[in-house]
Amino acid sequence: MPAGVKIFWIIVLAWVGLTPSLLAQTQEGIGPDRSFYPVYDFRDDYLVYDESFKTYVPFLNEQHSTIPATSVFIDLESNRNYSILLSAQQDAYLFINAALKRKLPANQWQVLNIDSLYQIYHQPEIFLTIYGSPGIEGKQLFLGYPKSATENPVVLSDEGLNIRPRPSSVYDDFFGLCLVFLLATHAFLYSFNRRAFLRFYSLRDLLSLRVREETFLINKPLSRITMLFLLNLSFVSAFLVMFVQSRNINLFSSRSLLLAGQQLPELIADFFLISAVAFALLLSKYFVLYALGNLYRLEGITNIHYFKALQSSLLFFTAIVLLLTIITYNVPDISWLNAYLMIPFVTFYLTRLALLYLVITNVTSIKNLYLFSYLCIIELIPLIIGVRFAL
Repeated sequence: MPAGVKIFWIIVLAWVGLTPSLLAQTQEGIGPDRSFYPVYDFRDDYLVYDESFKTYVPFLNEQHSTIPATSVFIDLESNRNYSILLSAQQDAYLFINAALKRKLPANQWQVLNIDSLYQIYHQPEIFLTIYGSPGIEGKQLFLGYPKSATENPVVLSDEGLNIRPRPSSVYDDFFGLCLVFLLATHAFLYSFNRRAFLRFYSLRDLLSLRVREETFLINKPLSRITMLFLLNLSFVSAFLVMFVQSRNINLFSSRSLLLAGQQLPELIADFFLISAVAFALLLSKYFVLYALGNLYRLEGITNIHYFKALQSSLLFFTAIVLLLTIITYNVPDISWLNAYLMIPFVTFYLTRLALLYLVITNVTSIKNLYLFSYLCIIELIPLIIGVRFAL
């Protein structure tokens, strides 16, 4: 028999012998009672935290086989209608976005519906961590689709080719539009209110302890010009809130502050809604200042206090937005910001508290007890409450 014919029959016999096992494997399914078809295996996507690089790196068995925590990013937007199936040979713990969610009993499948996760977290992507036995041996993590008695069997082949939708997020378009919008509002204020703009955005003026009470920005806190800058600060604050939450940074424990949708019109509506809330809160601060100033007989410092608070907030929040934008668009993984995000905000508010104390004492003589009580109610107590809800 010619050699070519022998090779042909060997291939045919091998294929006939392998085909039943392949079909049985694909039709068995995975998960509880093998009731799910496997769609994607995350075995090659595991990440571990590397202390030397201070970031997450791909799992390598030769280097990371002793690390008990393995993590993976899961795209929720591109995998709607699927489920996450996970199990471990030994008892383990499941974390989502660094928060403990449940214990994973050994050899028991856990099923997480992606649509439900999307409704809970309102994020295009979550960070899932399995903490248990070292390495990835014995840990299984799949995307699955539930079987149906009326559908045809799904046949999978292990060819090493993974065809998935290219990950994309409407957030990129939304924040690009927001940056253009903020640039336009700042340009408008600079062009039509240049004198006020240079005063509000002057670091030298902010740090000056000598304040001229008769200036138009101080003696008219509810003037049209001041309201325009207050509105601009509201836009910057709304951008910052939505930007931080979209990057999976734990700004608030709820992680769903007014973010009800992921489409561009819904995000724009959320932006202006948060801006309106921020504007109302900033404006209400003046009325609280006015009421407490009258209560403590400090009527002369109310306008100065409000001006310095507005001036410092404009400078700080604008700088933070620019810094975060530069970092996030140039650094692929910014999960390390979770541990440090509160530091600049707490430092800013404490520094502003000290500056306000020095400015007020330089302007007029006030009993320290009255001044401390006044500043604690206005500045320190809101800071403590904010940190409490942000952690």
